[in-house]
Amino acid sequence: MAKLSDRLNRLAPSATLAMSQKSSEMKAQGVDVINMSVGEPDFNTPEHIKEAAKKAVDNNFSKYSPVPGYPDLRKAIARKLKTENGLDYRPEEILVGNGAKQCVCNVVMALVDDGDEVVIPAPFWVSYPQMVKLAGGVPVTVEATFEQDFKITPEQLEDAITPKTRMLILCSPSNPTGSVYTKEELERLAEVVKKHDDLFVLADEIYEHINYTGAHASIAAVEGMRERTIVVNGVSKAYAMTGWRIGFMAGPEWIVKGCNKLQGQYTSGPCSVSQKAALEAYEASQQCVEDMRQAFQRRRDLIVELARQIPGLEVNVPQGAFYLFPKCSSFFGKSYNGRTINNSSDLAMFLLEEGHVATVGGDAFGSPQCFRMSYATSDDNIREAMKRIAQTLEKLA
Repeated sequence: MAKLSDRLNRLAPSATLAMSQKSSEMKAQGVDVINMSVGEPDFNTPEHIKEAAKKAVDNNFSKYSPVPGYPDLRKAIARKLKTENGLDYRPEEILVGNGAKQCVCNVVMALVDDGDEVVIPAPFWVSYPQMVKLAGGVPVTVEATFEQDFKITPEQLEDAITPKTRMLILCSPSNPTGSVYTKEELERLAEVVKKHDDLFVLADEIYEHINYTGAHASIAAVEGMRERTIVVNGVSKAYAMTGWRIGFMAGPEWIVKGCNKLQGQYTSGPCSVSQKAALEAYEASQQCVEDMRQAFQRRRDLIVELARQIPGLEVNVPQGAFYLFPKCSSFFGKSYNGRTINNSSDLAMFLLEEGHVATVGGDAFGSPQCFRMSYATSDDNIREAMKRIAQTLEKLA
């Protein structure tokens, strides 16, 4: 009998990748689709980083790399954490993986046993609950509403914790909402965490540098939280290096060693050339990061302004990342040409097929009242996409 494993059958496919694929298929058929479904900077990797990669090829960095990453890269990451985040980590407490995504999964697989609960604030990145299920754990979602700017409160966290709770996954700046936890908000959440033994925080900080608040705060920097926190970050978003697949984790050495053991069995060390490119990214001037951040902030202001002009959408102002997550429930129950919109996934499909703009329904992010748009695209694309969305939504009655 043709049967996939129960482990695989527990997983849902990635909604973001599914929408991106559908929009690509429509483009291949000649349809002019504006793709706002993918969380990927539209900038090219900066020239000096590409040059470092070319040099690495010429210098024959073509052999297997150490499982946890090259020592010079781990030292550079330790320096980055010290200077930018005020966090002291030794290279032995850092592991480089094949993207931040692998690092998140490593941590979940290393710490979560069958039946362990993992608290995940919703809206959440689509892969968190699936990774927890893969590890045999139980995702416990806590709804952070539009009204509370998509951030959970200490009271909500306390209510969600049981004797089975093993981990809290916190993403700030957030995918899909762009919300950013302040230092004070993180301190209050940390107070709750510290009351419970053997409760860890996985801090996904991949959008750290795409931040419009003036300062990034890490929960690992809160007093008493370093031994409780595993920080995950990488070069994908800040340096426009999504395809290079380099992320890292920093945390207590016993956890990092466990992840090293795991990674040694199923991927080994990350790409040698990509690591040399990442080393250059961390060691060279950070002006490119600031230039891209400013461009994203300008686009954020533009898309918020245009979205607020569309009747029926409720829009907050994201403080980081490159996503807008408007509330669209006022359109539920409305119809056009015999097609009724029942939820945000229906709305996203309607916008794609009728308006030729690819977005992602909020159902996949645990927030069915909203939908996600990535504004990691040109100003012209943003203007045209918002015009199409306005015209398409007008058709619903």
